[in-house]
Parts: sequence; structure tokens; C-alpha cells
Amino acid sequence: MFTGVARADRGGETVFAEARGFAHRAYGVANTLETRFALASGTKGFTAVTVFSLIDSGLLTESTTARSVLGDELPLVHPEVTVGHLLRHTSGIGDYCPDDEDPPPGQCLLASTSDYLTAMAGLPAVSAPGSRFSYNNGGYVVLGAIAERVTGTALADLVQERVCVPAGLRHTGFLRTDALPGDAATGYLPDGRTNALEVPVHGHGDGGLYATVGDVHAFWQALMGGRILASPARMLADGCGFWPVPGGFALQGGDAGINFRSVHLPDQDTTYTVIANAGGVMAMSQHLADLVATP
Repeated sequence: MFTGVARADRGGETVFAEARGFAHRAYGVANTLETRFALASGTKGFTAVTVFSLIDSGLLTESTTARSVLGDELPLVHPEVTVGHLLRHTSGIGDYCPDDEDPPPGQCLLASTSDYLTAMAGLPAVSAPGSRFSYNNGGYVVLGAIAERVTGTALADLVQERVCVPAGLRHTGFLRTDALPGDAATGYLPDGRTNALEVPVHGHGDGGLYATVGDVHAFWQALMGGRILASPARMLADGCGFWPVPGGFALQGGDAGINFRSVHLPDQDTTYTVIANAGGVMAMSQHLADLVATP
């Protein structure tokens, strides 16, 4: 059963918007269209946009190496790994949280950049830089750390300054799972428990951002309208934090108690987004895809 929010927009008109289920089951608090939900790996799109804004500002280039910024930190990362490799999941670095494995013990305690880098410090490379694509959560943590080092600003604040403010996103940001505000949804596992012990207490470049469905729509509008980056085309075409889909691009993510998918089809002036704190995202996403495809 779908528990979350869904919205579809076409030609400047909202053609579907609905919230179902509970944000807080124990207290009977219903999900609404204003509820903030975790985006899981959808966060990577925001991290990529932040990094590209730093490239636009001249603080980074795609050829900047991780080693030149991080120095002696993460000594097992190959010295030739670049920002471009990390953005495109071709860095070959070891991943602290591979998608095809169970979460590492103690993941729920991760909160600071130092915590994440410590979790990654002993991981050997798995392939040569640029040799192959391999989806890598840790690569986006490293991108976040690089962004912090070259600006002297925490990643959460950088995302606010360089993405949320220019896009007008008033309900988007990194939240702690152990201190969620009243308008944020708790994630639930299939057995009914919350996901508090399954996800980091505070996210980083690879996950942990919360947003409303309205803010996700506004993000697409701002990104494609050139209000965040001068030219988002190169980032989108190369799959940096986003996924290509027929006719457009998608942001998506999934974790324990978190499911998210948002699709933007530029030529059709169409966006549809589904965010859930339990399950049922793919069926609802297909429903919206069929809906917006109807003349």
C-alpha cells in the first residue's frame, strides 16, 4: 500500500496531488502535501548541482583530484581520482555502503564529515579511475568533503546557499533522524518499526536530504530555468547525480523506510514525483506516468 505523497504537473498545471498514510503512525499524524520526506539517493542530484556551481565559480574543475584537496585523508583513494570520476561513479574507490550489501554496522551513528571519512578510510580501491561505472555512495561523500574543504562551509549550508536559496526551496534541508520536526515523516520498515537504526542520523553528499513534493517540483523548474546553474545540460547528459529516462531525466533513491522517484520531461513540460515513507513508489510512479501521457 502506498504511504506518502505524489504530484504530477504538465504545462504549468498541477494535474494530480495526493497524500496518503501516516507521517507518524503512533500519534496518528497523517501525511500531507506539506510533509517533508527523506529523499535517500535523490540527495546526490543536489550534491552534484552544488559541485557544478563550485565549478562555475572557479573553485573546482572536473579534473581537480581528490588528493589535491583532501591531502593525506583517505590514503587508499588513487591519486588520479578526480571530481569528474566521482560525479560519474567511475572513481573505482571503495564504497562504505555498497547498494548490493547490508548497511555496515554502526551506520546509524554517522553524523559528521569526519565520521563518514573514518568509515571510508580503510577501504581499498576496486578498479582503476575511469575504467568502469560502479554506483558508489562513498564517492558522493567524498564530493561533499571536497566541496567543504574548498569553501570552508559545511555541505548542508552549501546546499542551502547554492541550491535551495536560488531555487526558492523553503522546506528542503538535511535533518537529523533523532530530532525530526513535526512536519517531517518518519520512515517505516515492512515490520512496522521505524528506520532510525537503519540510516545515518545525519546525511551527507550521498543521502539524508528532506524535502516536500512541492520543493522537488520547484527544484526542477529552477534547475531547468537556469536559476541555479548557467548550463545544467552537461551535468544531466552525463548522469551526474541524475538518471536518463526516455524523454528526460530522473532523480531517485531508496533506503530503509525511504522511497523516492521524480521525473522531468523537458519537451513535454512535465514533472511527476512520488515520495514514500513506507512503500508503493513504483506503482504510483507508473500511475502518474500514464496520467501525464494521456492527452
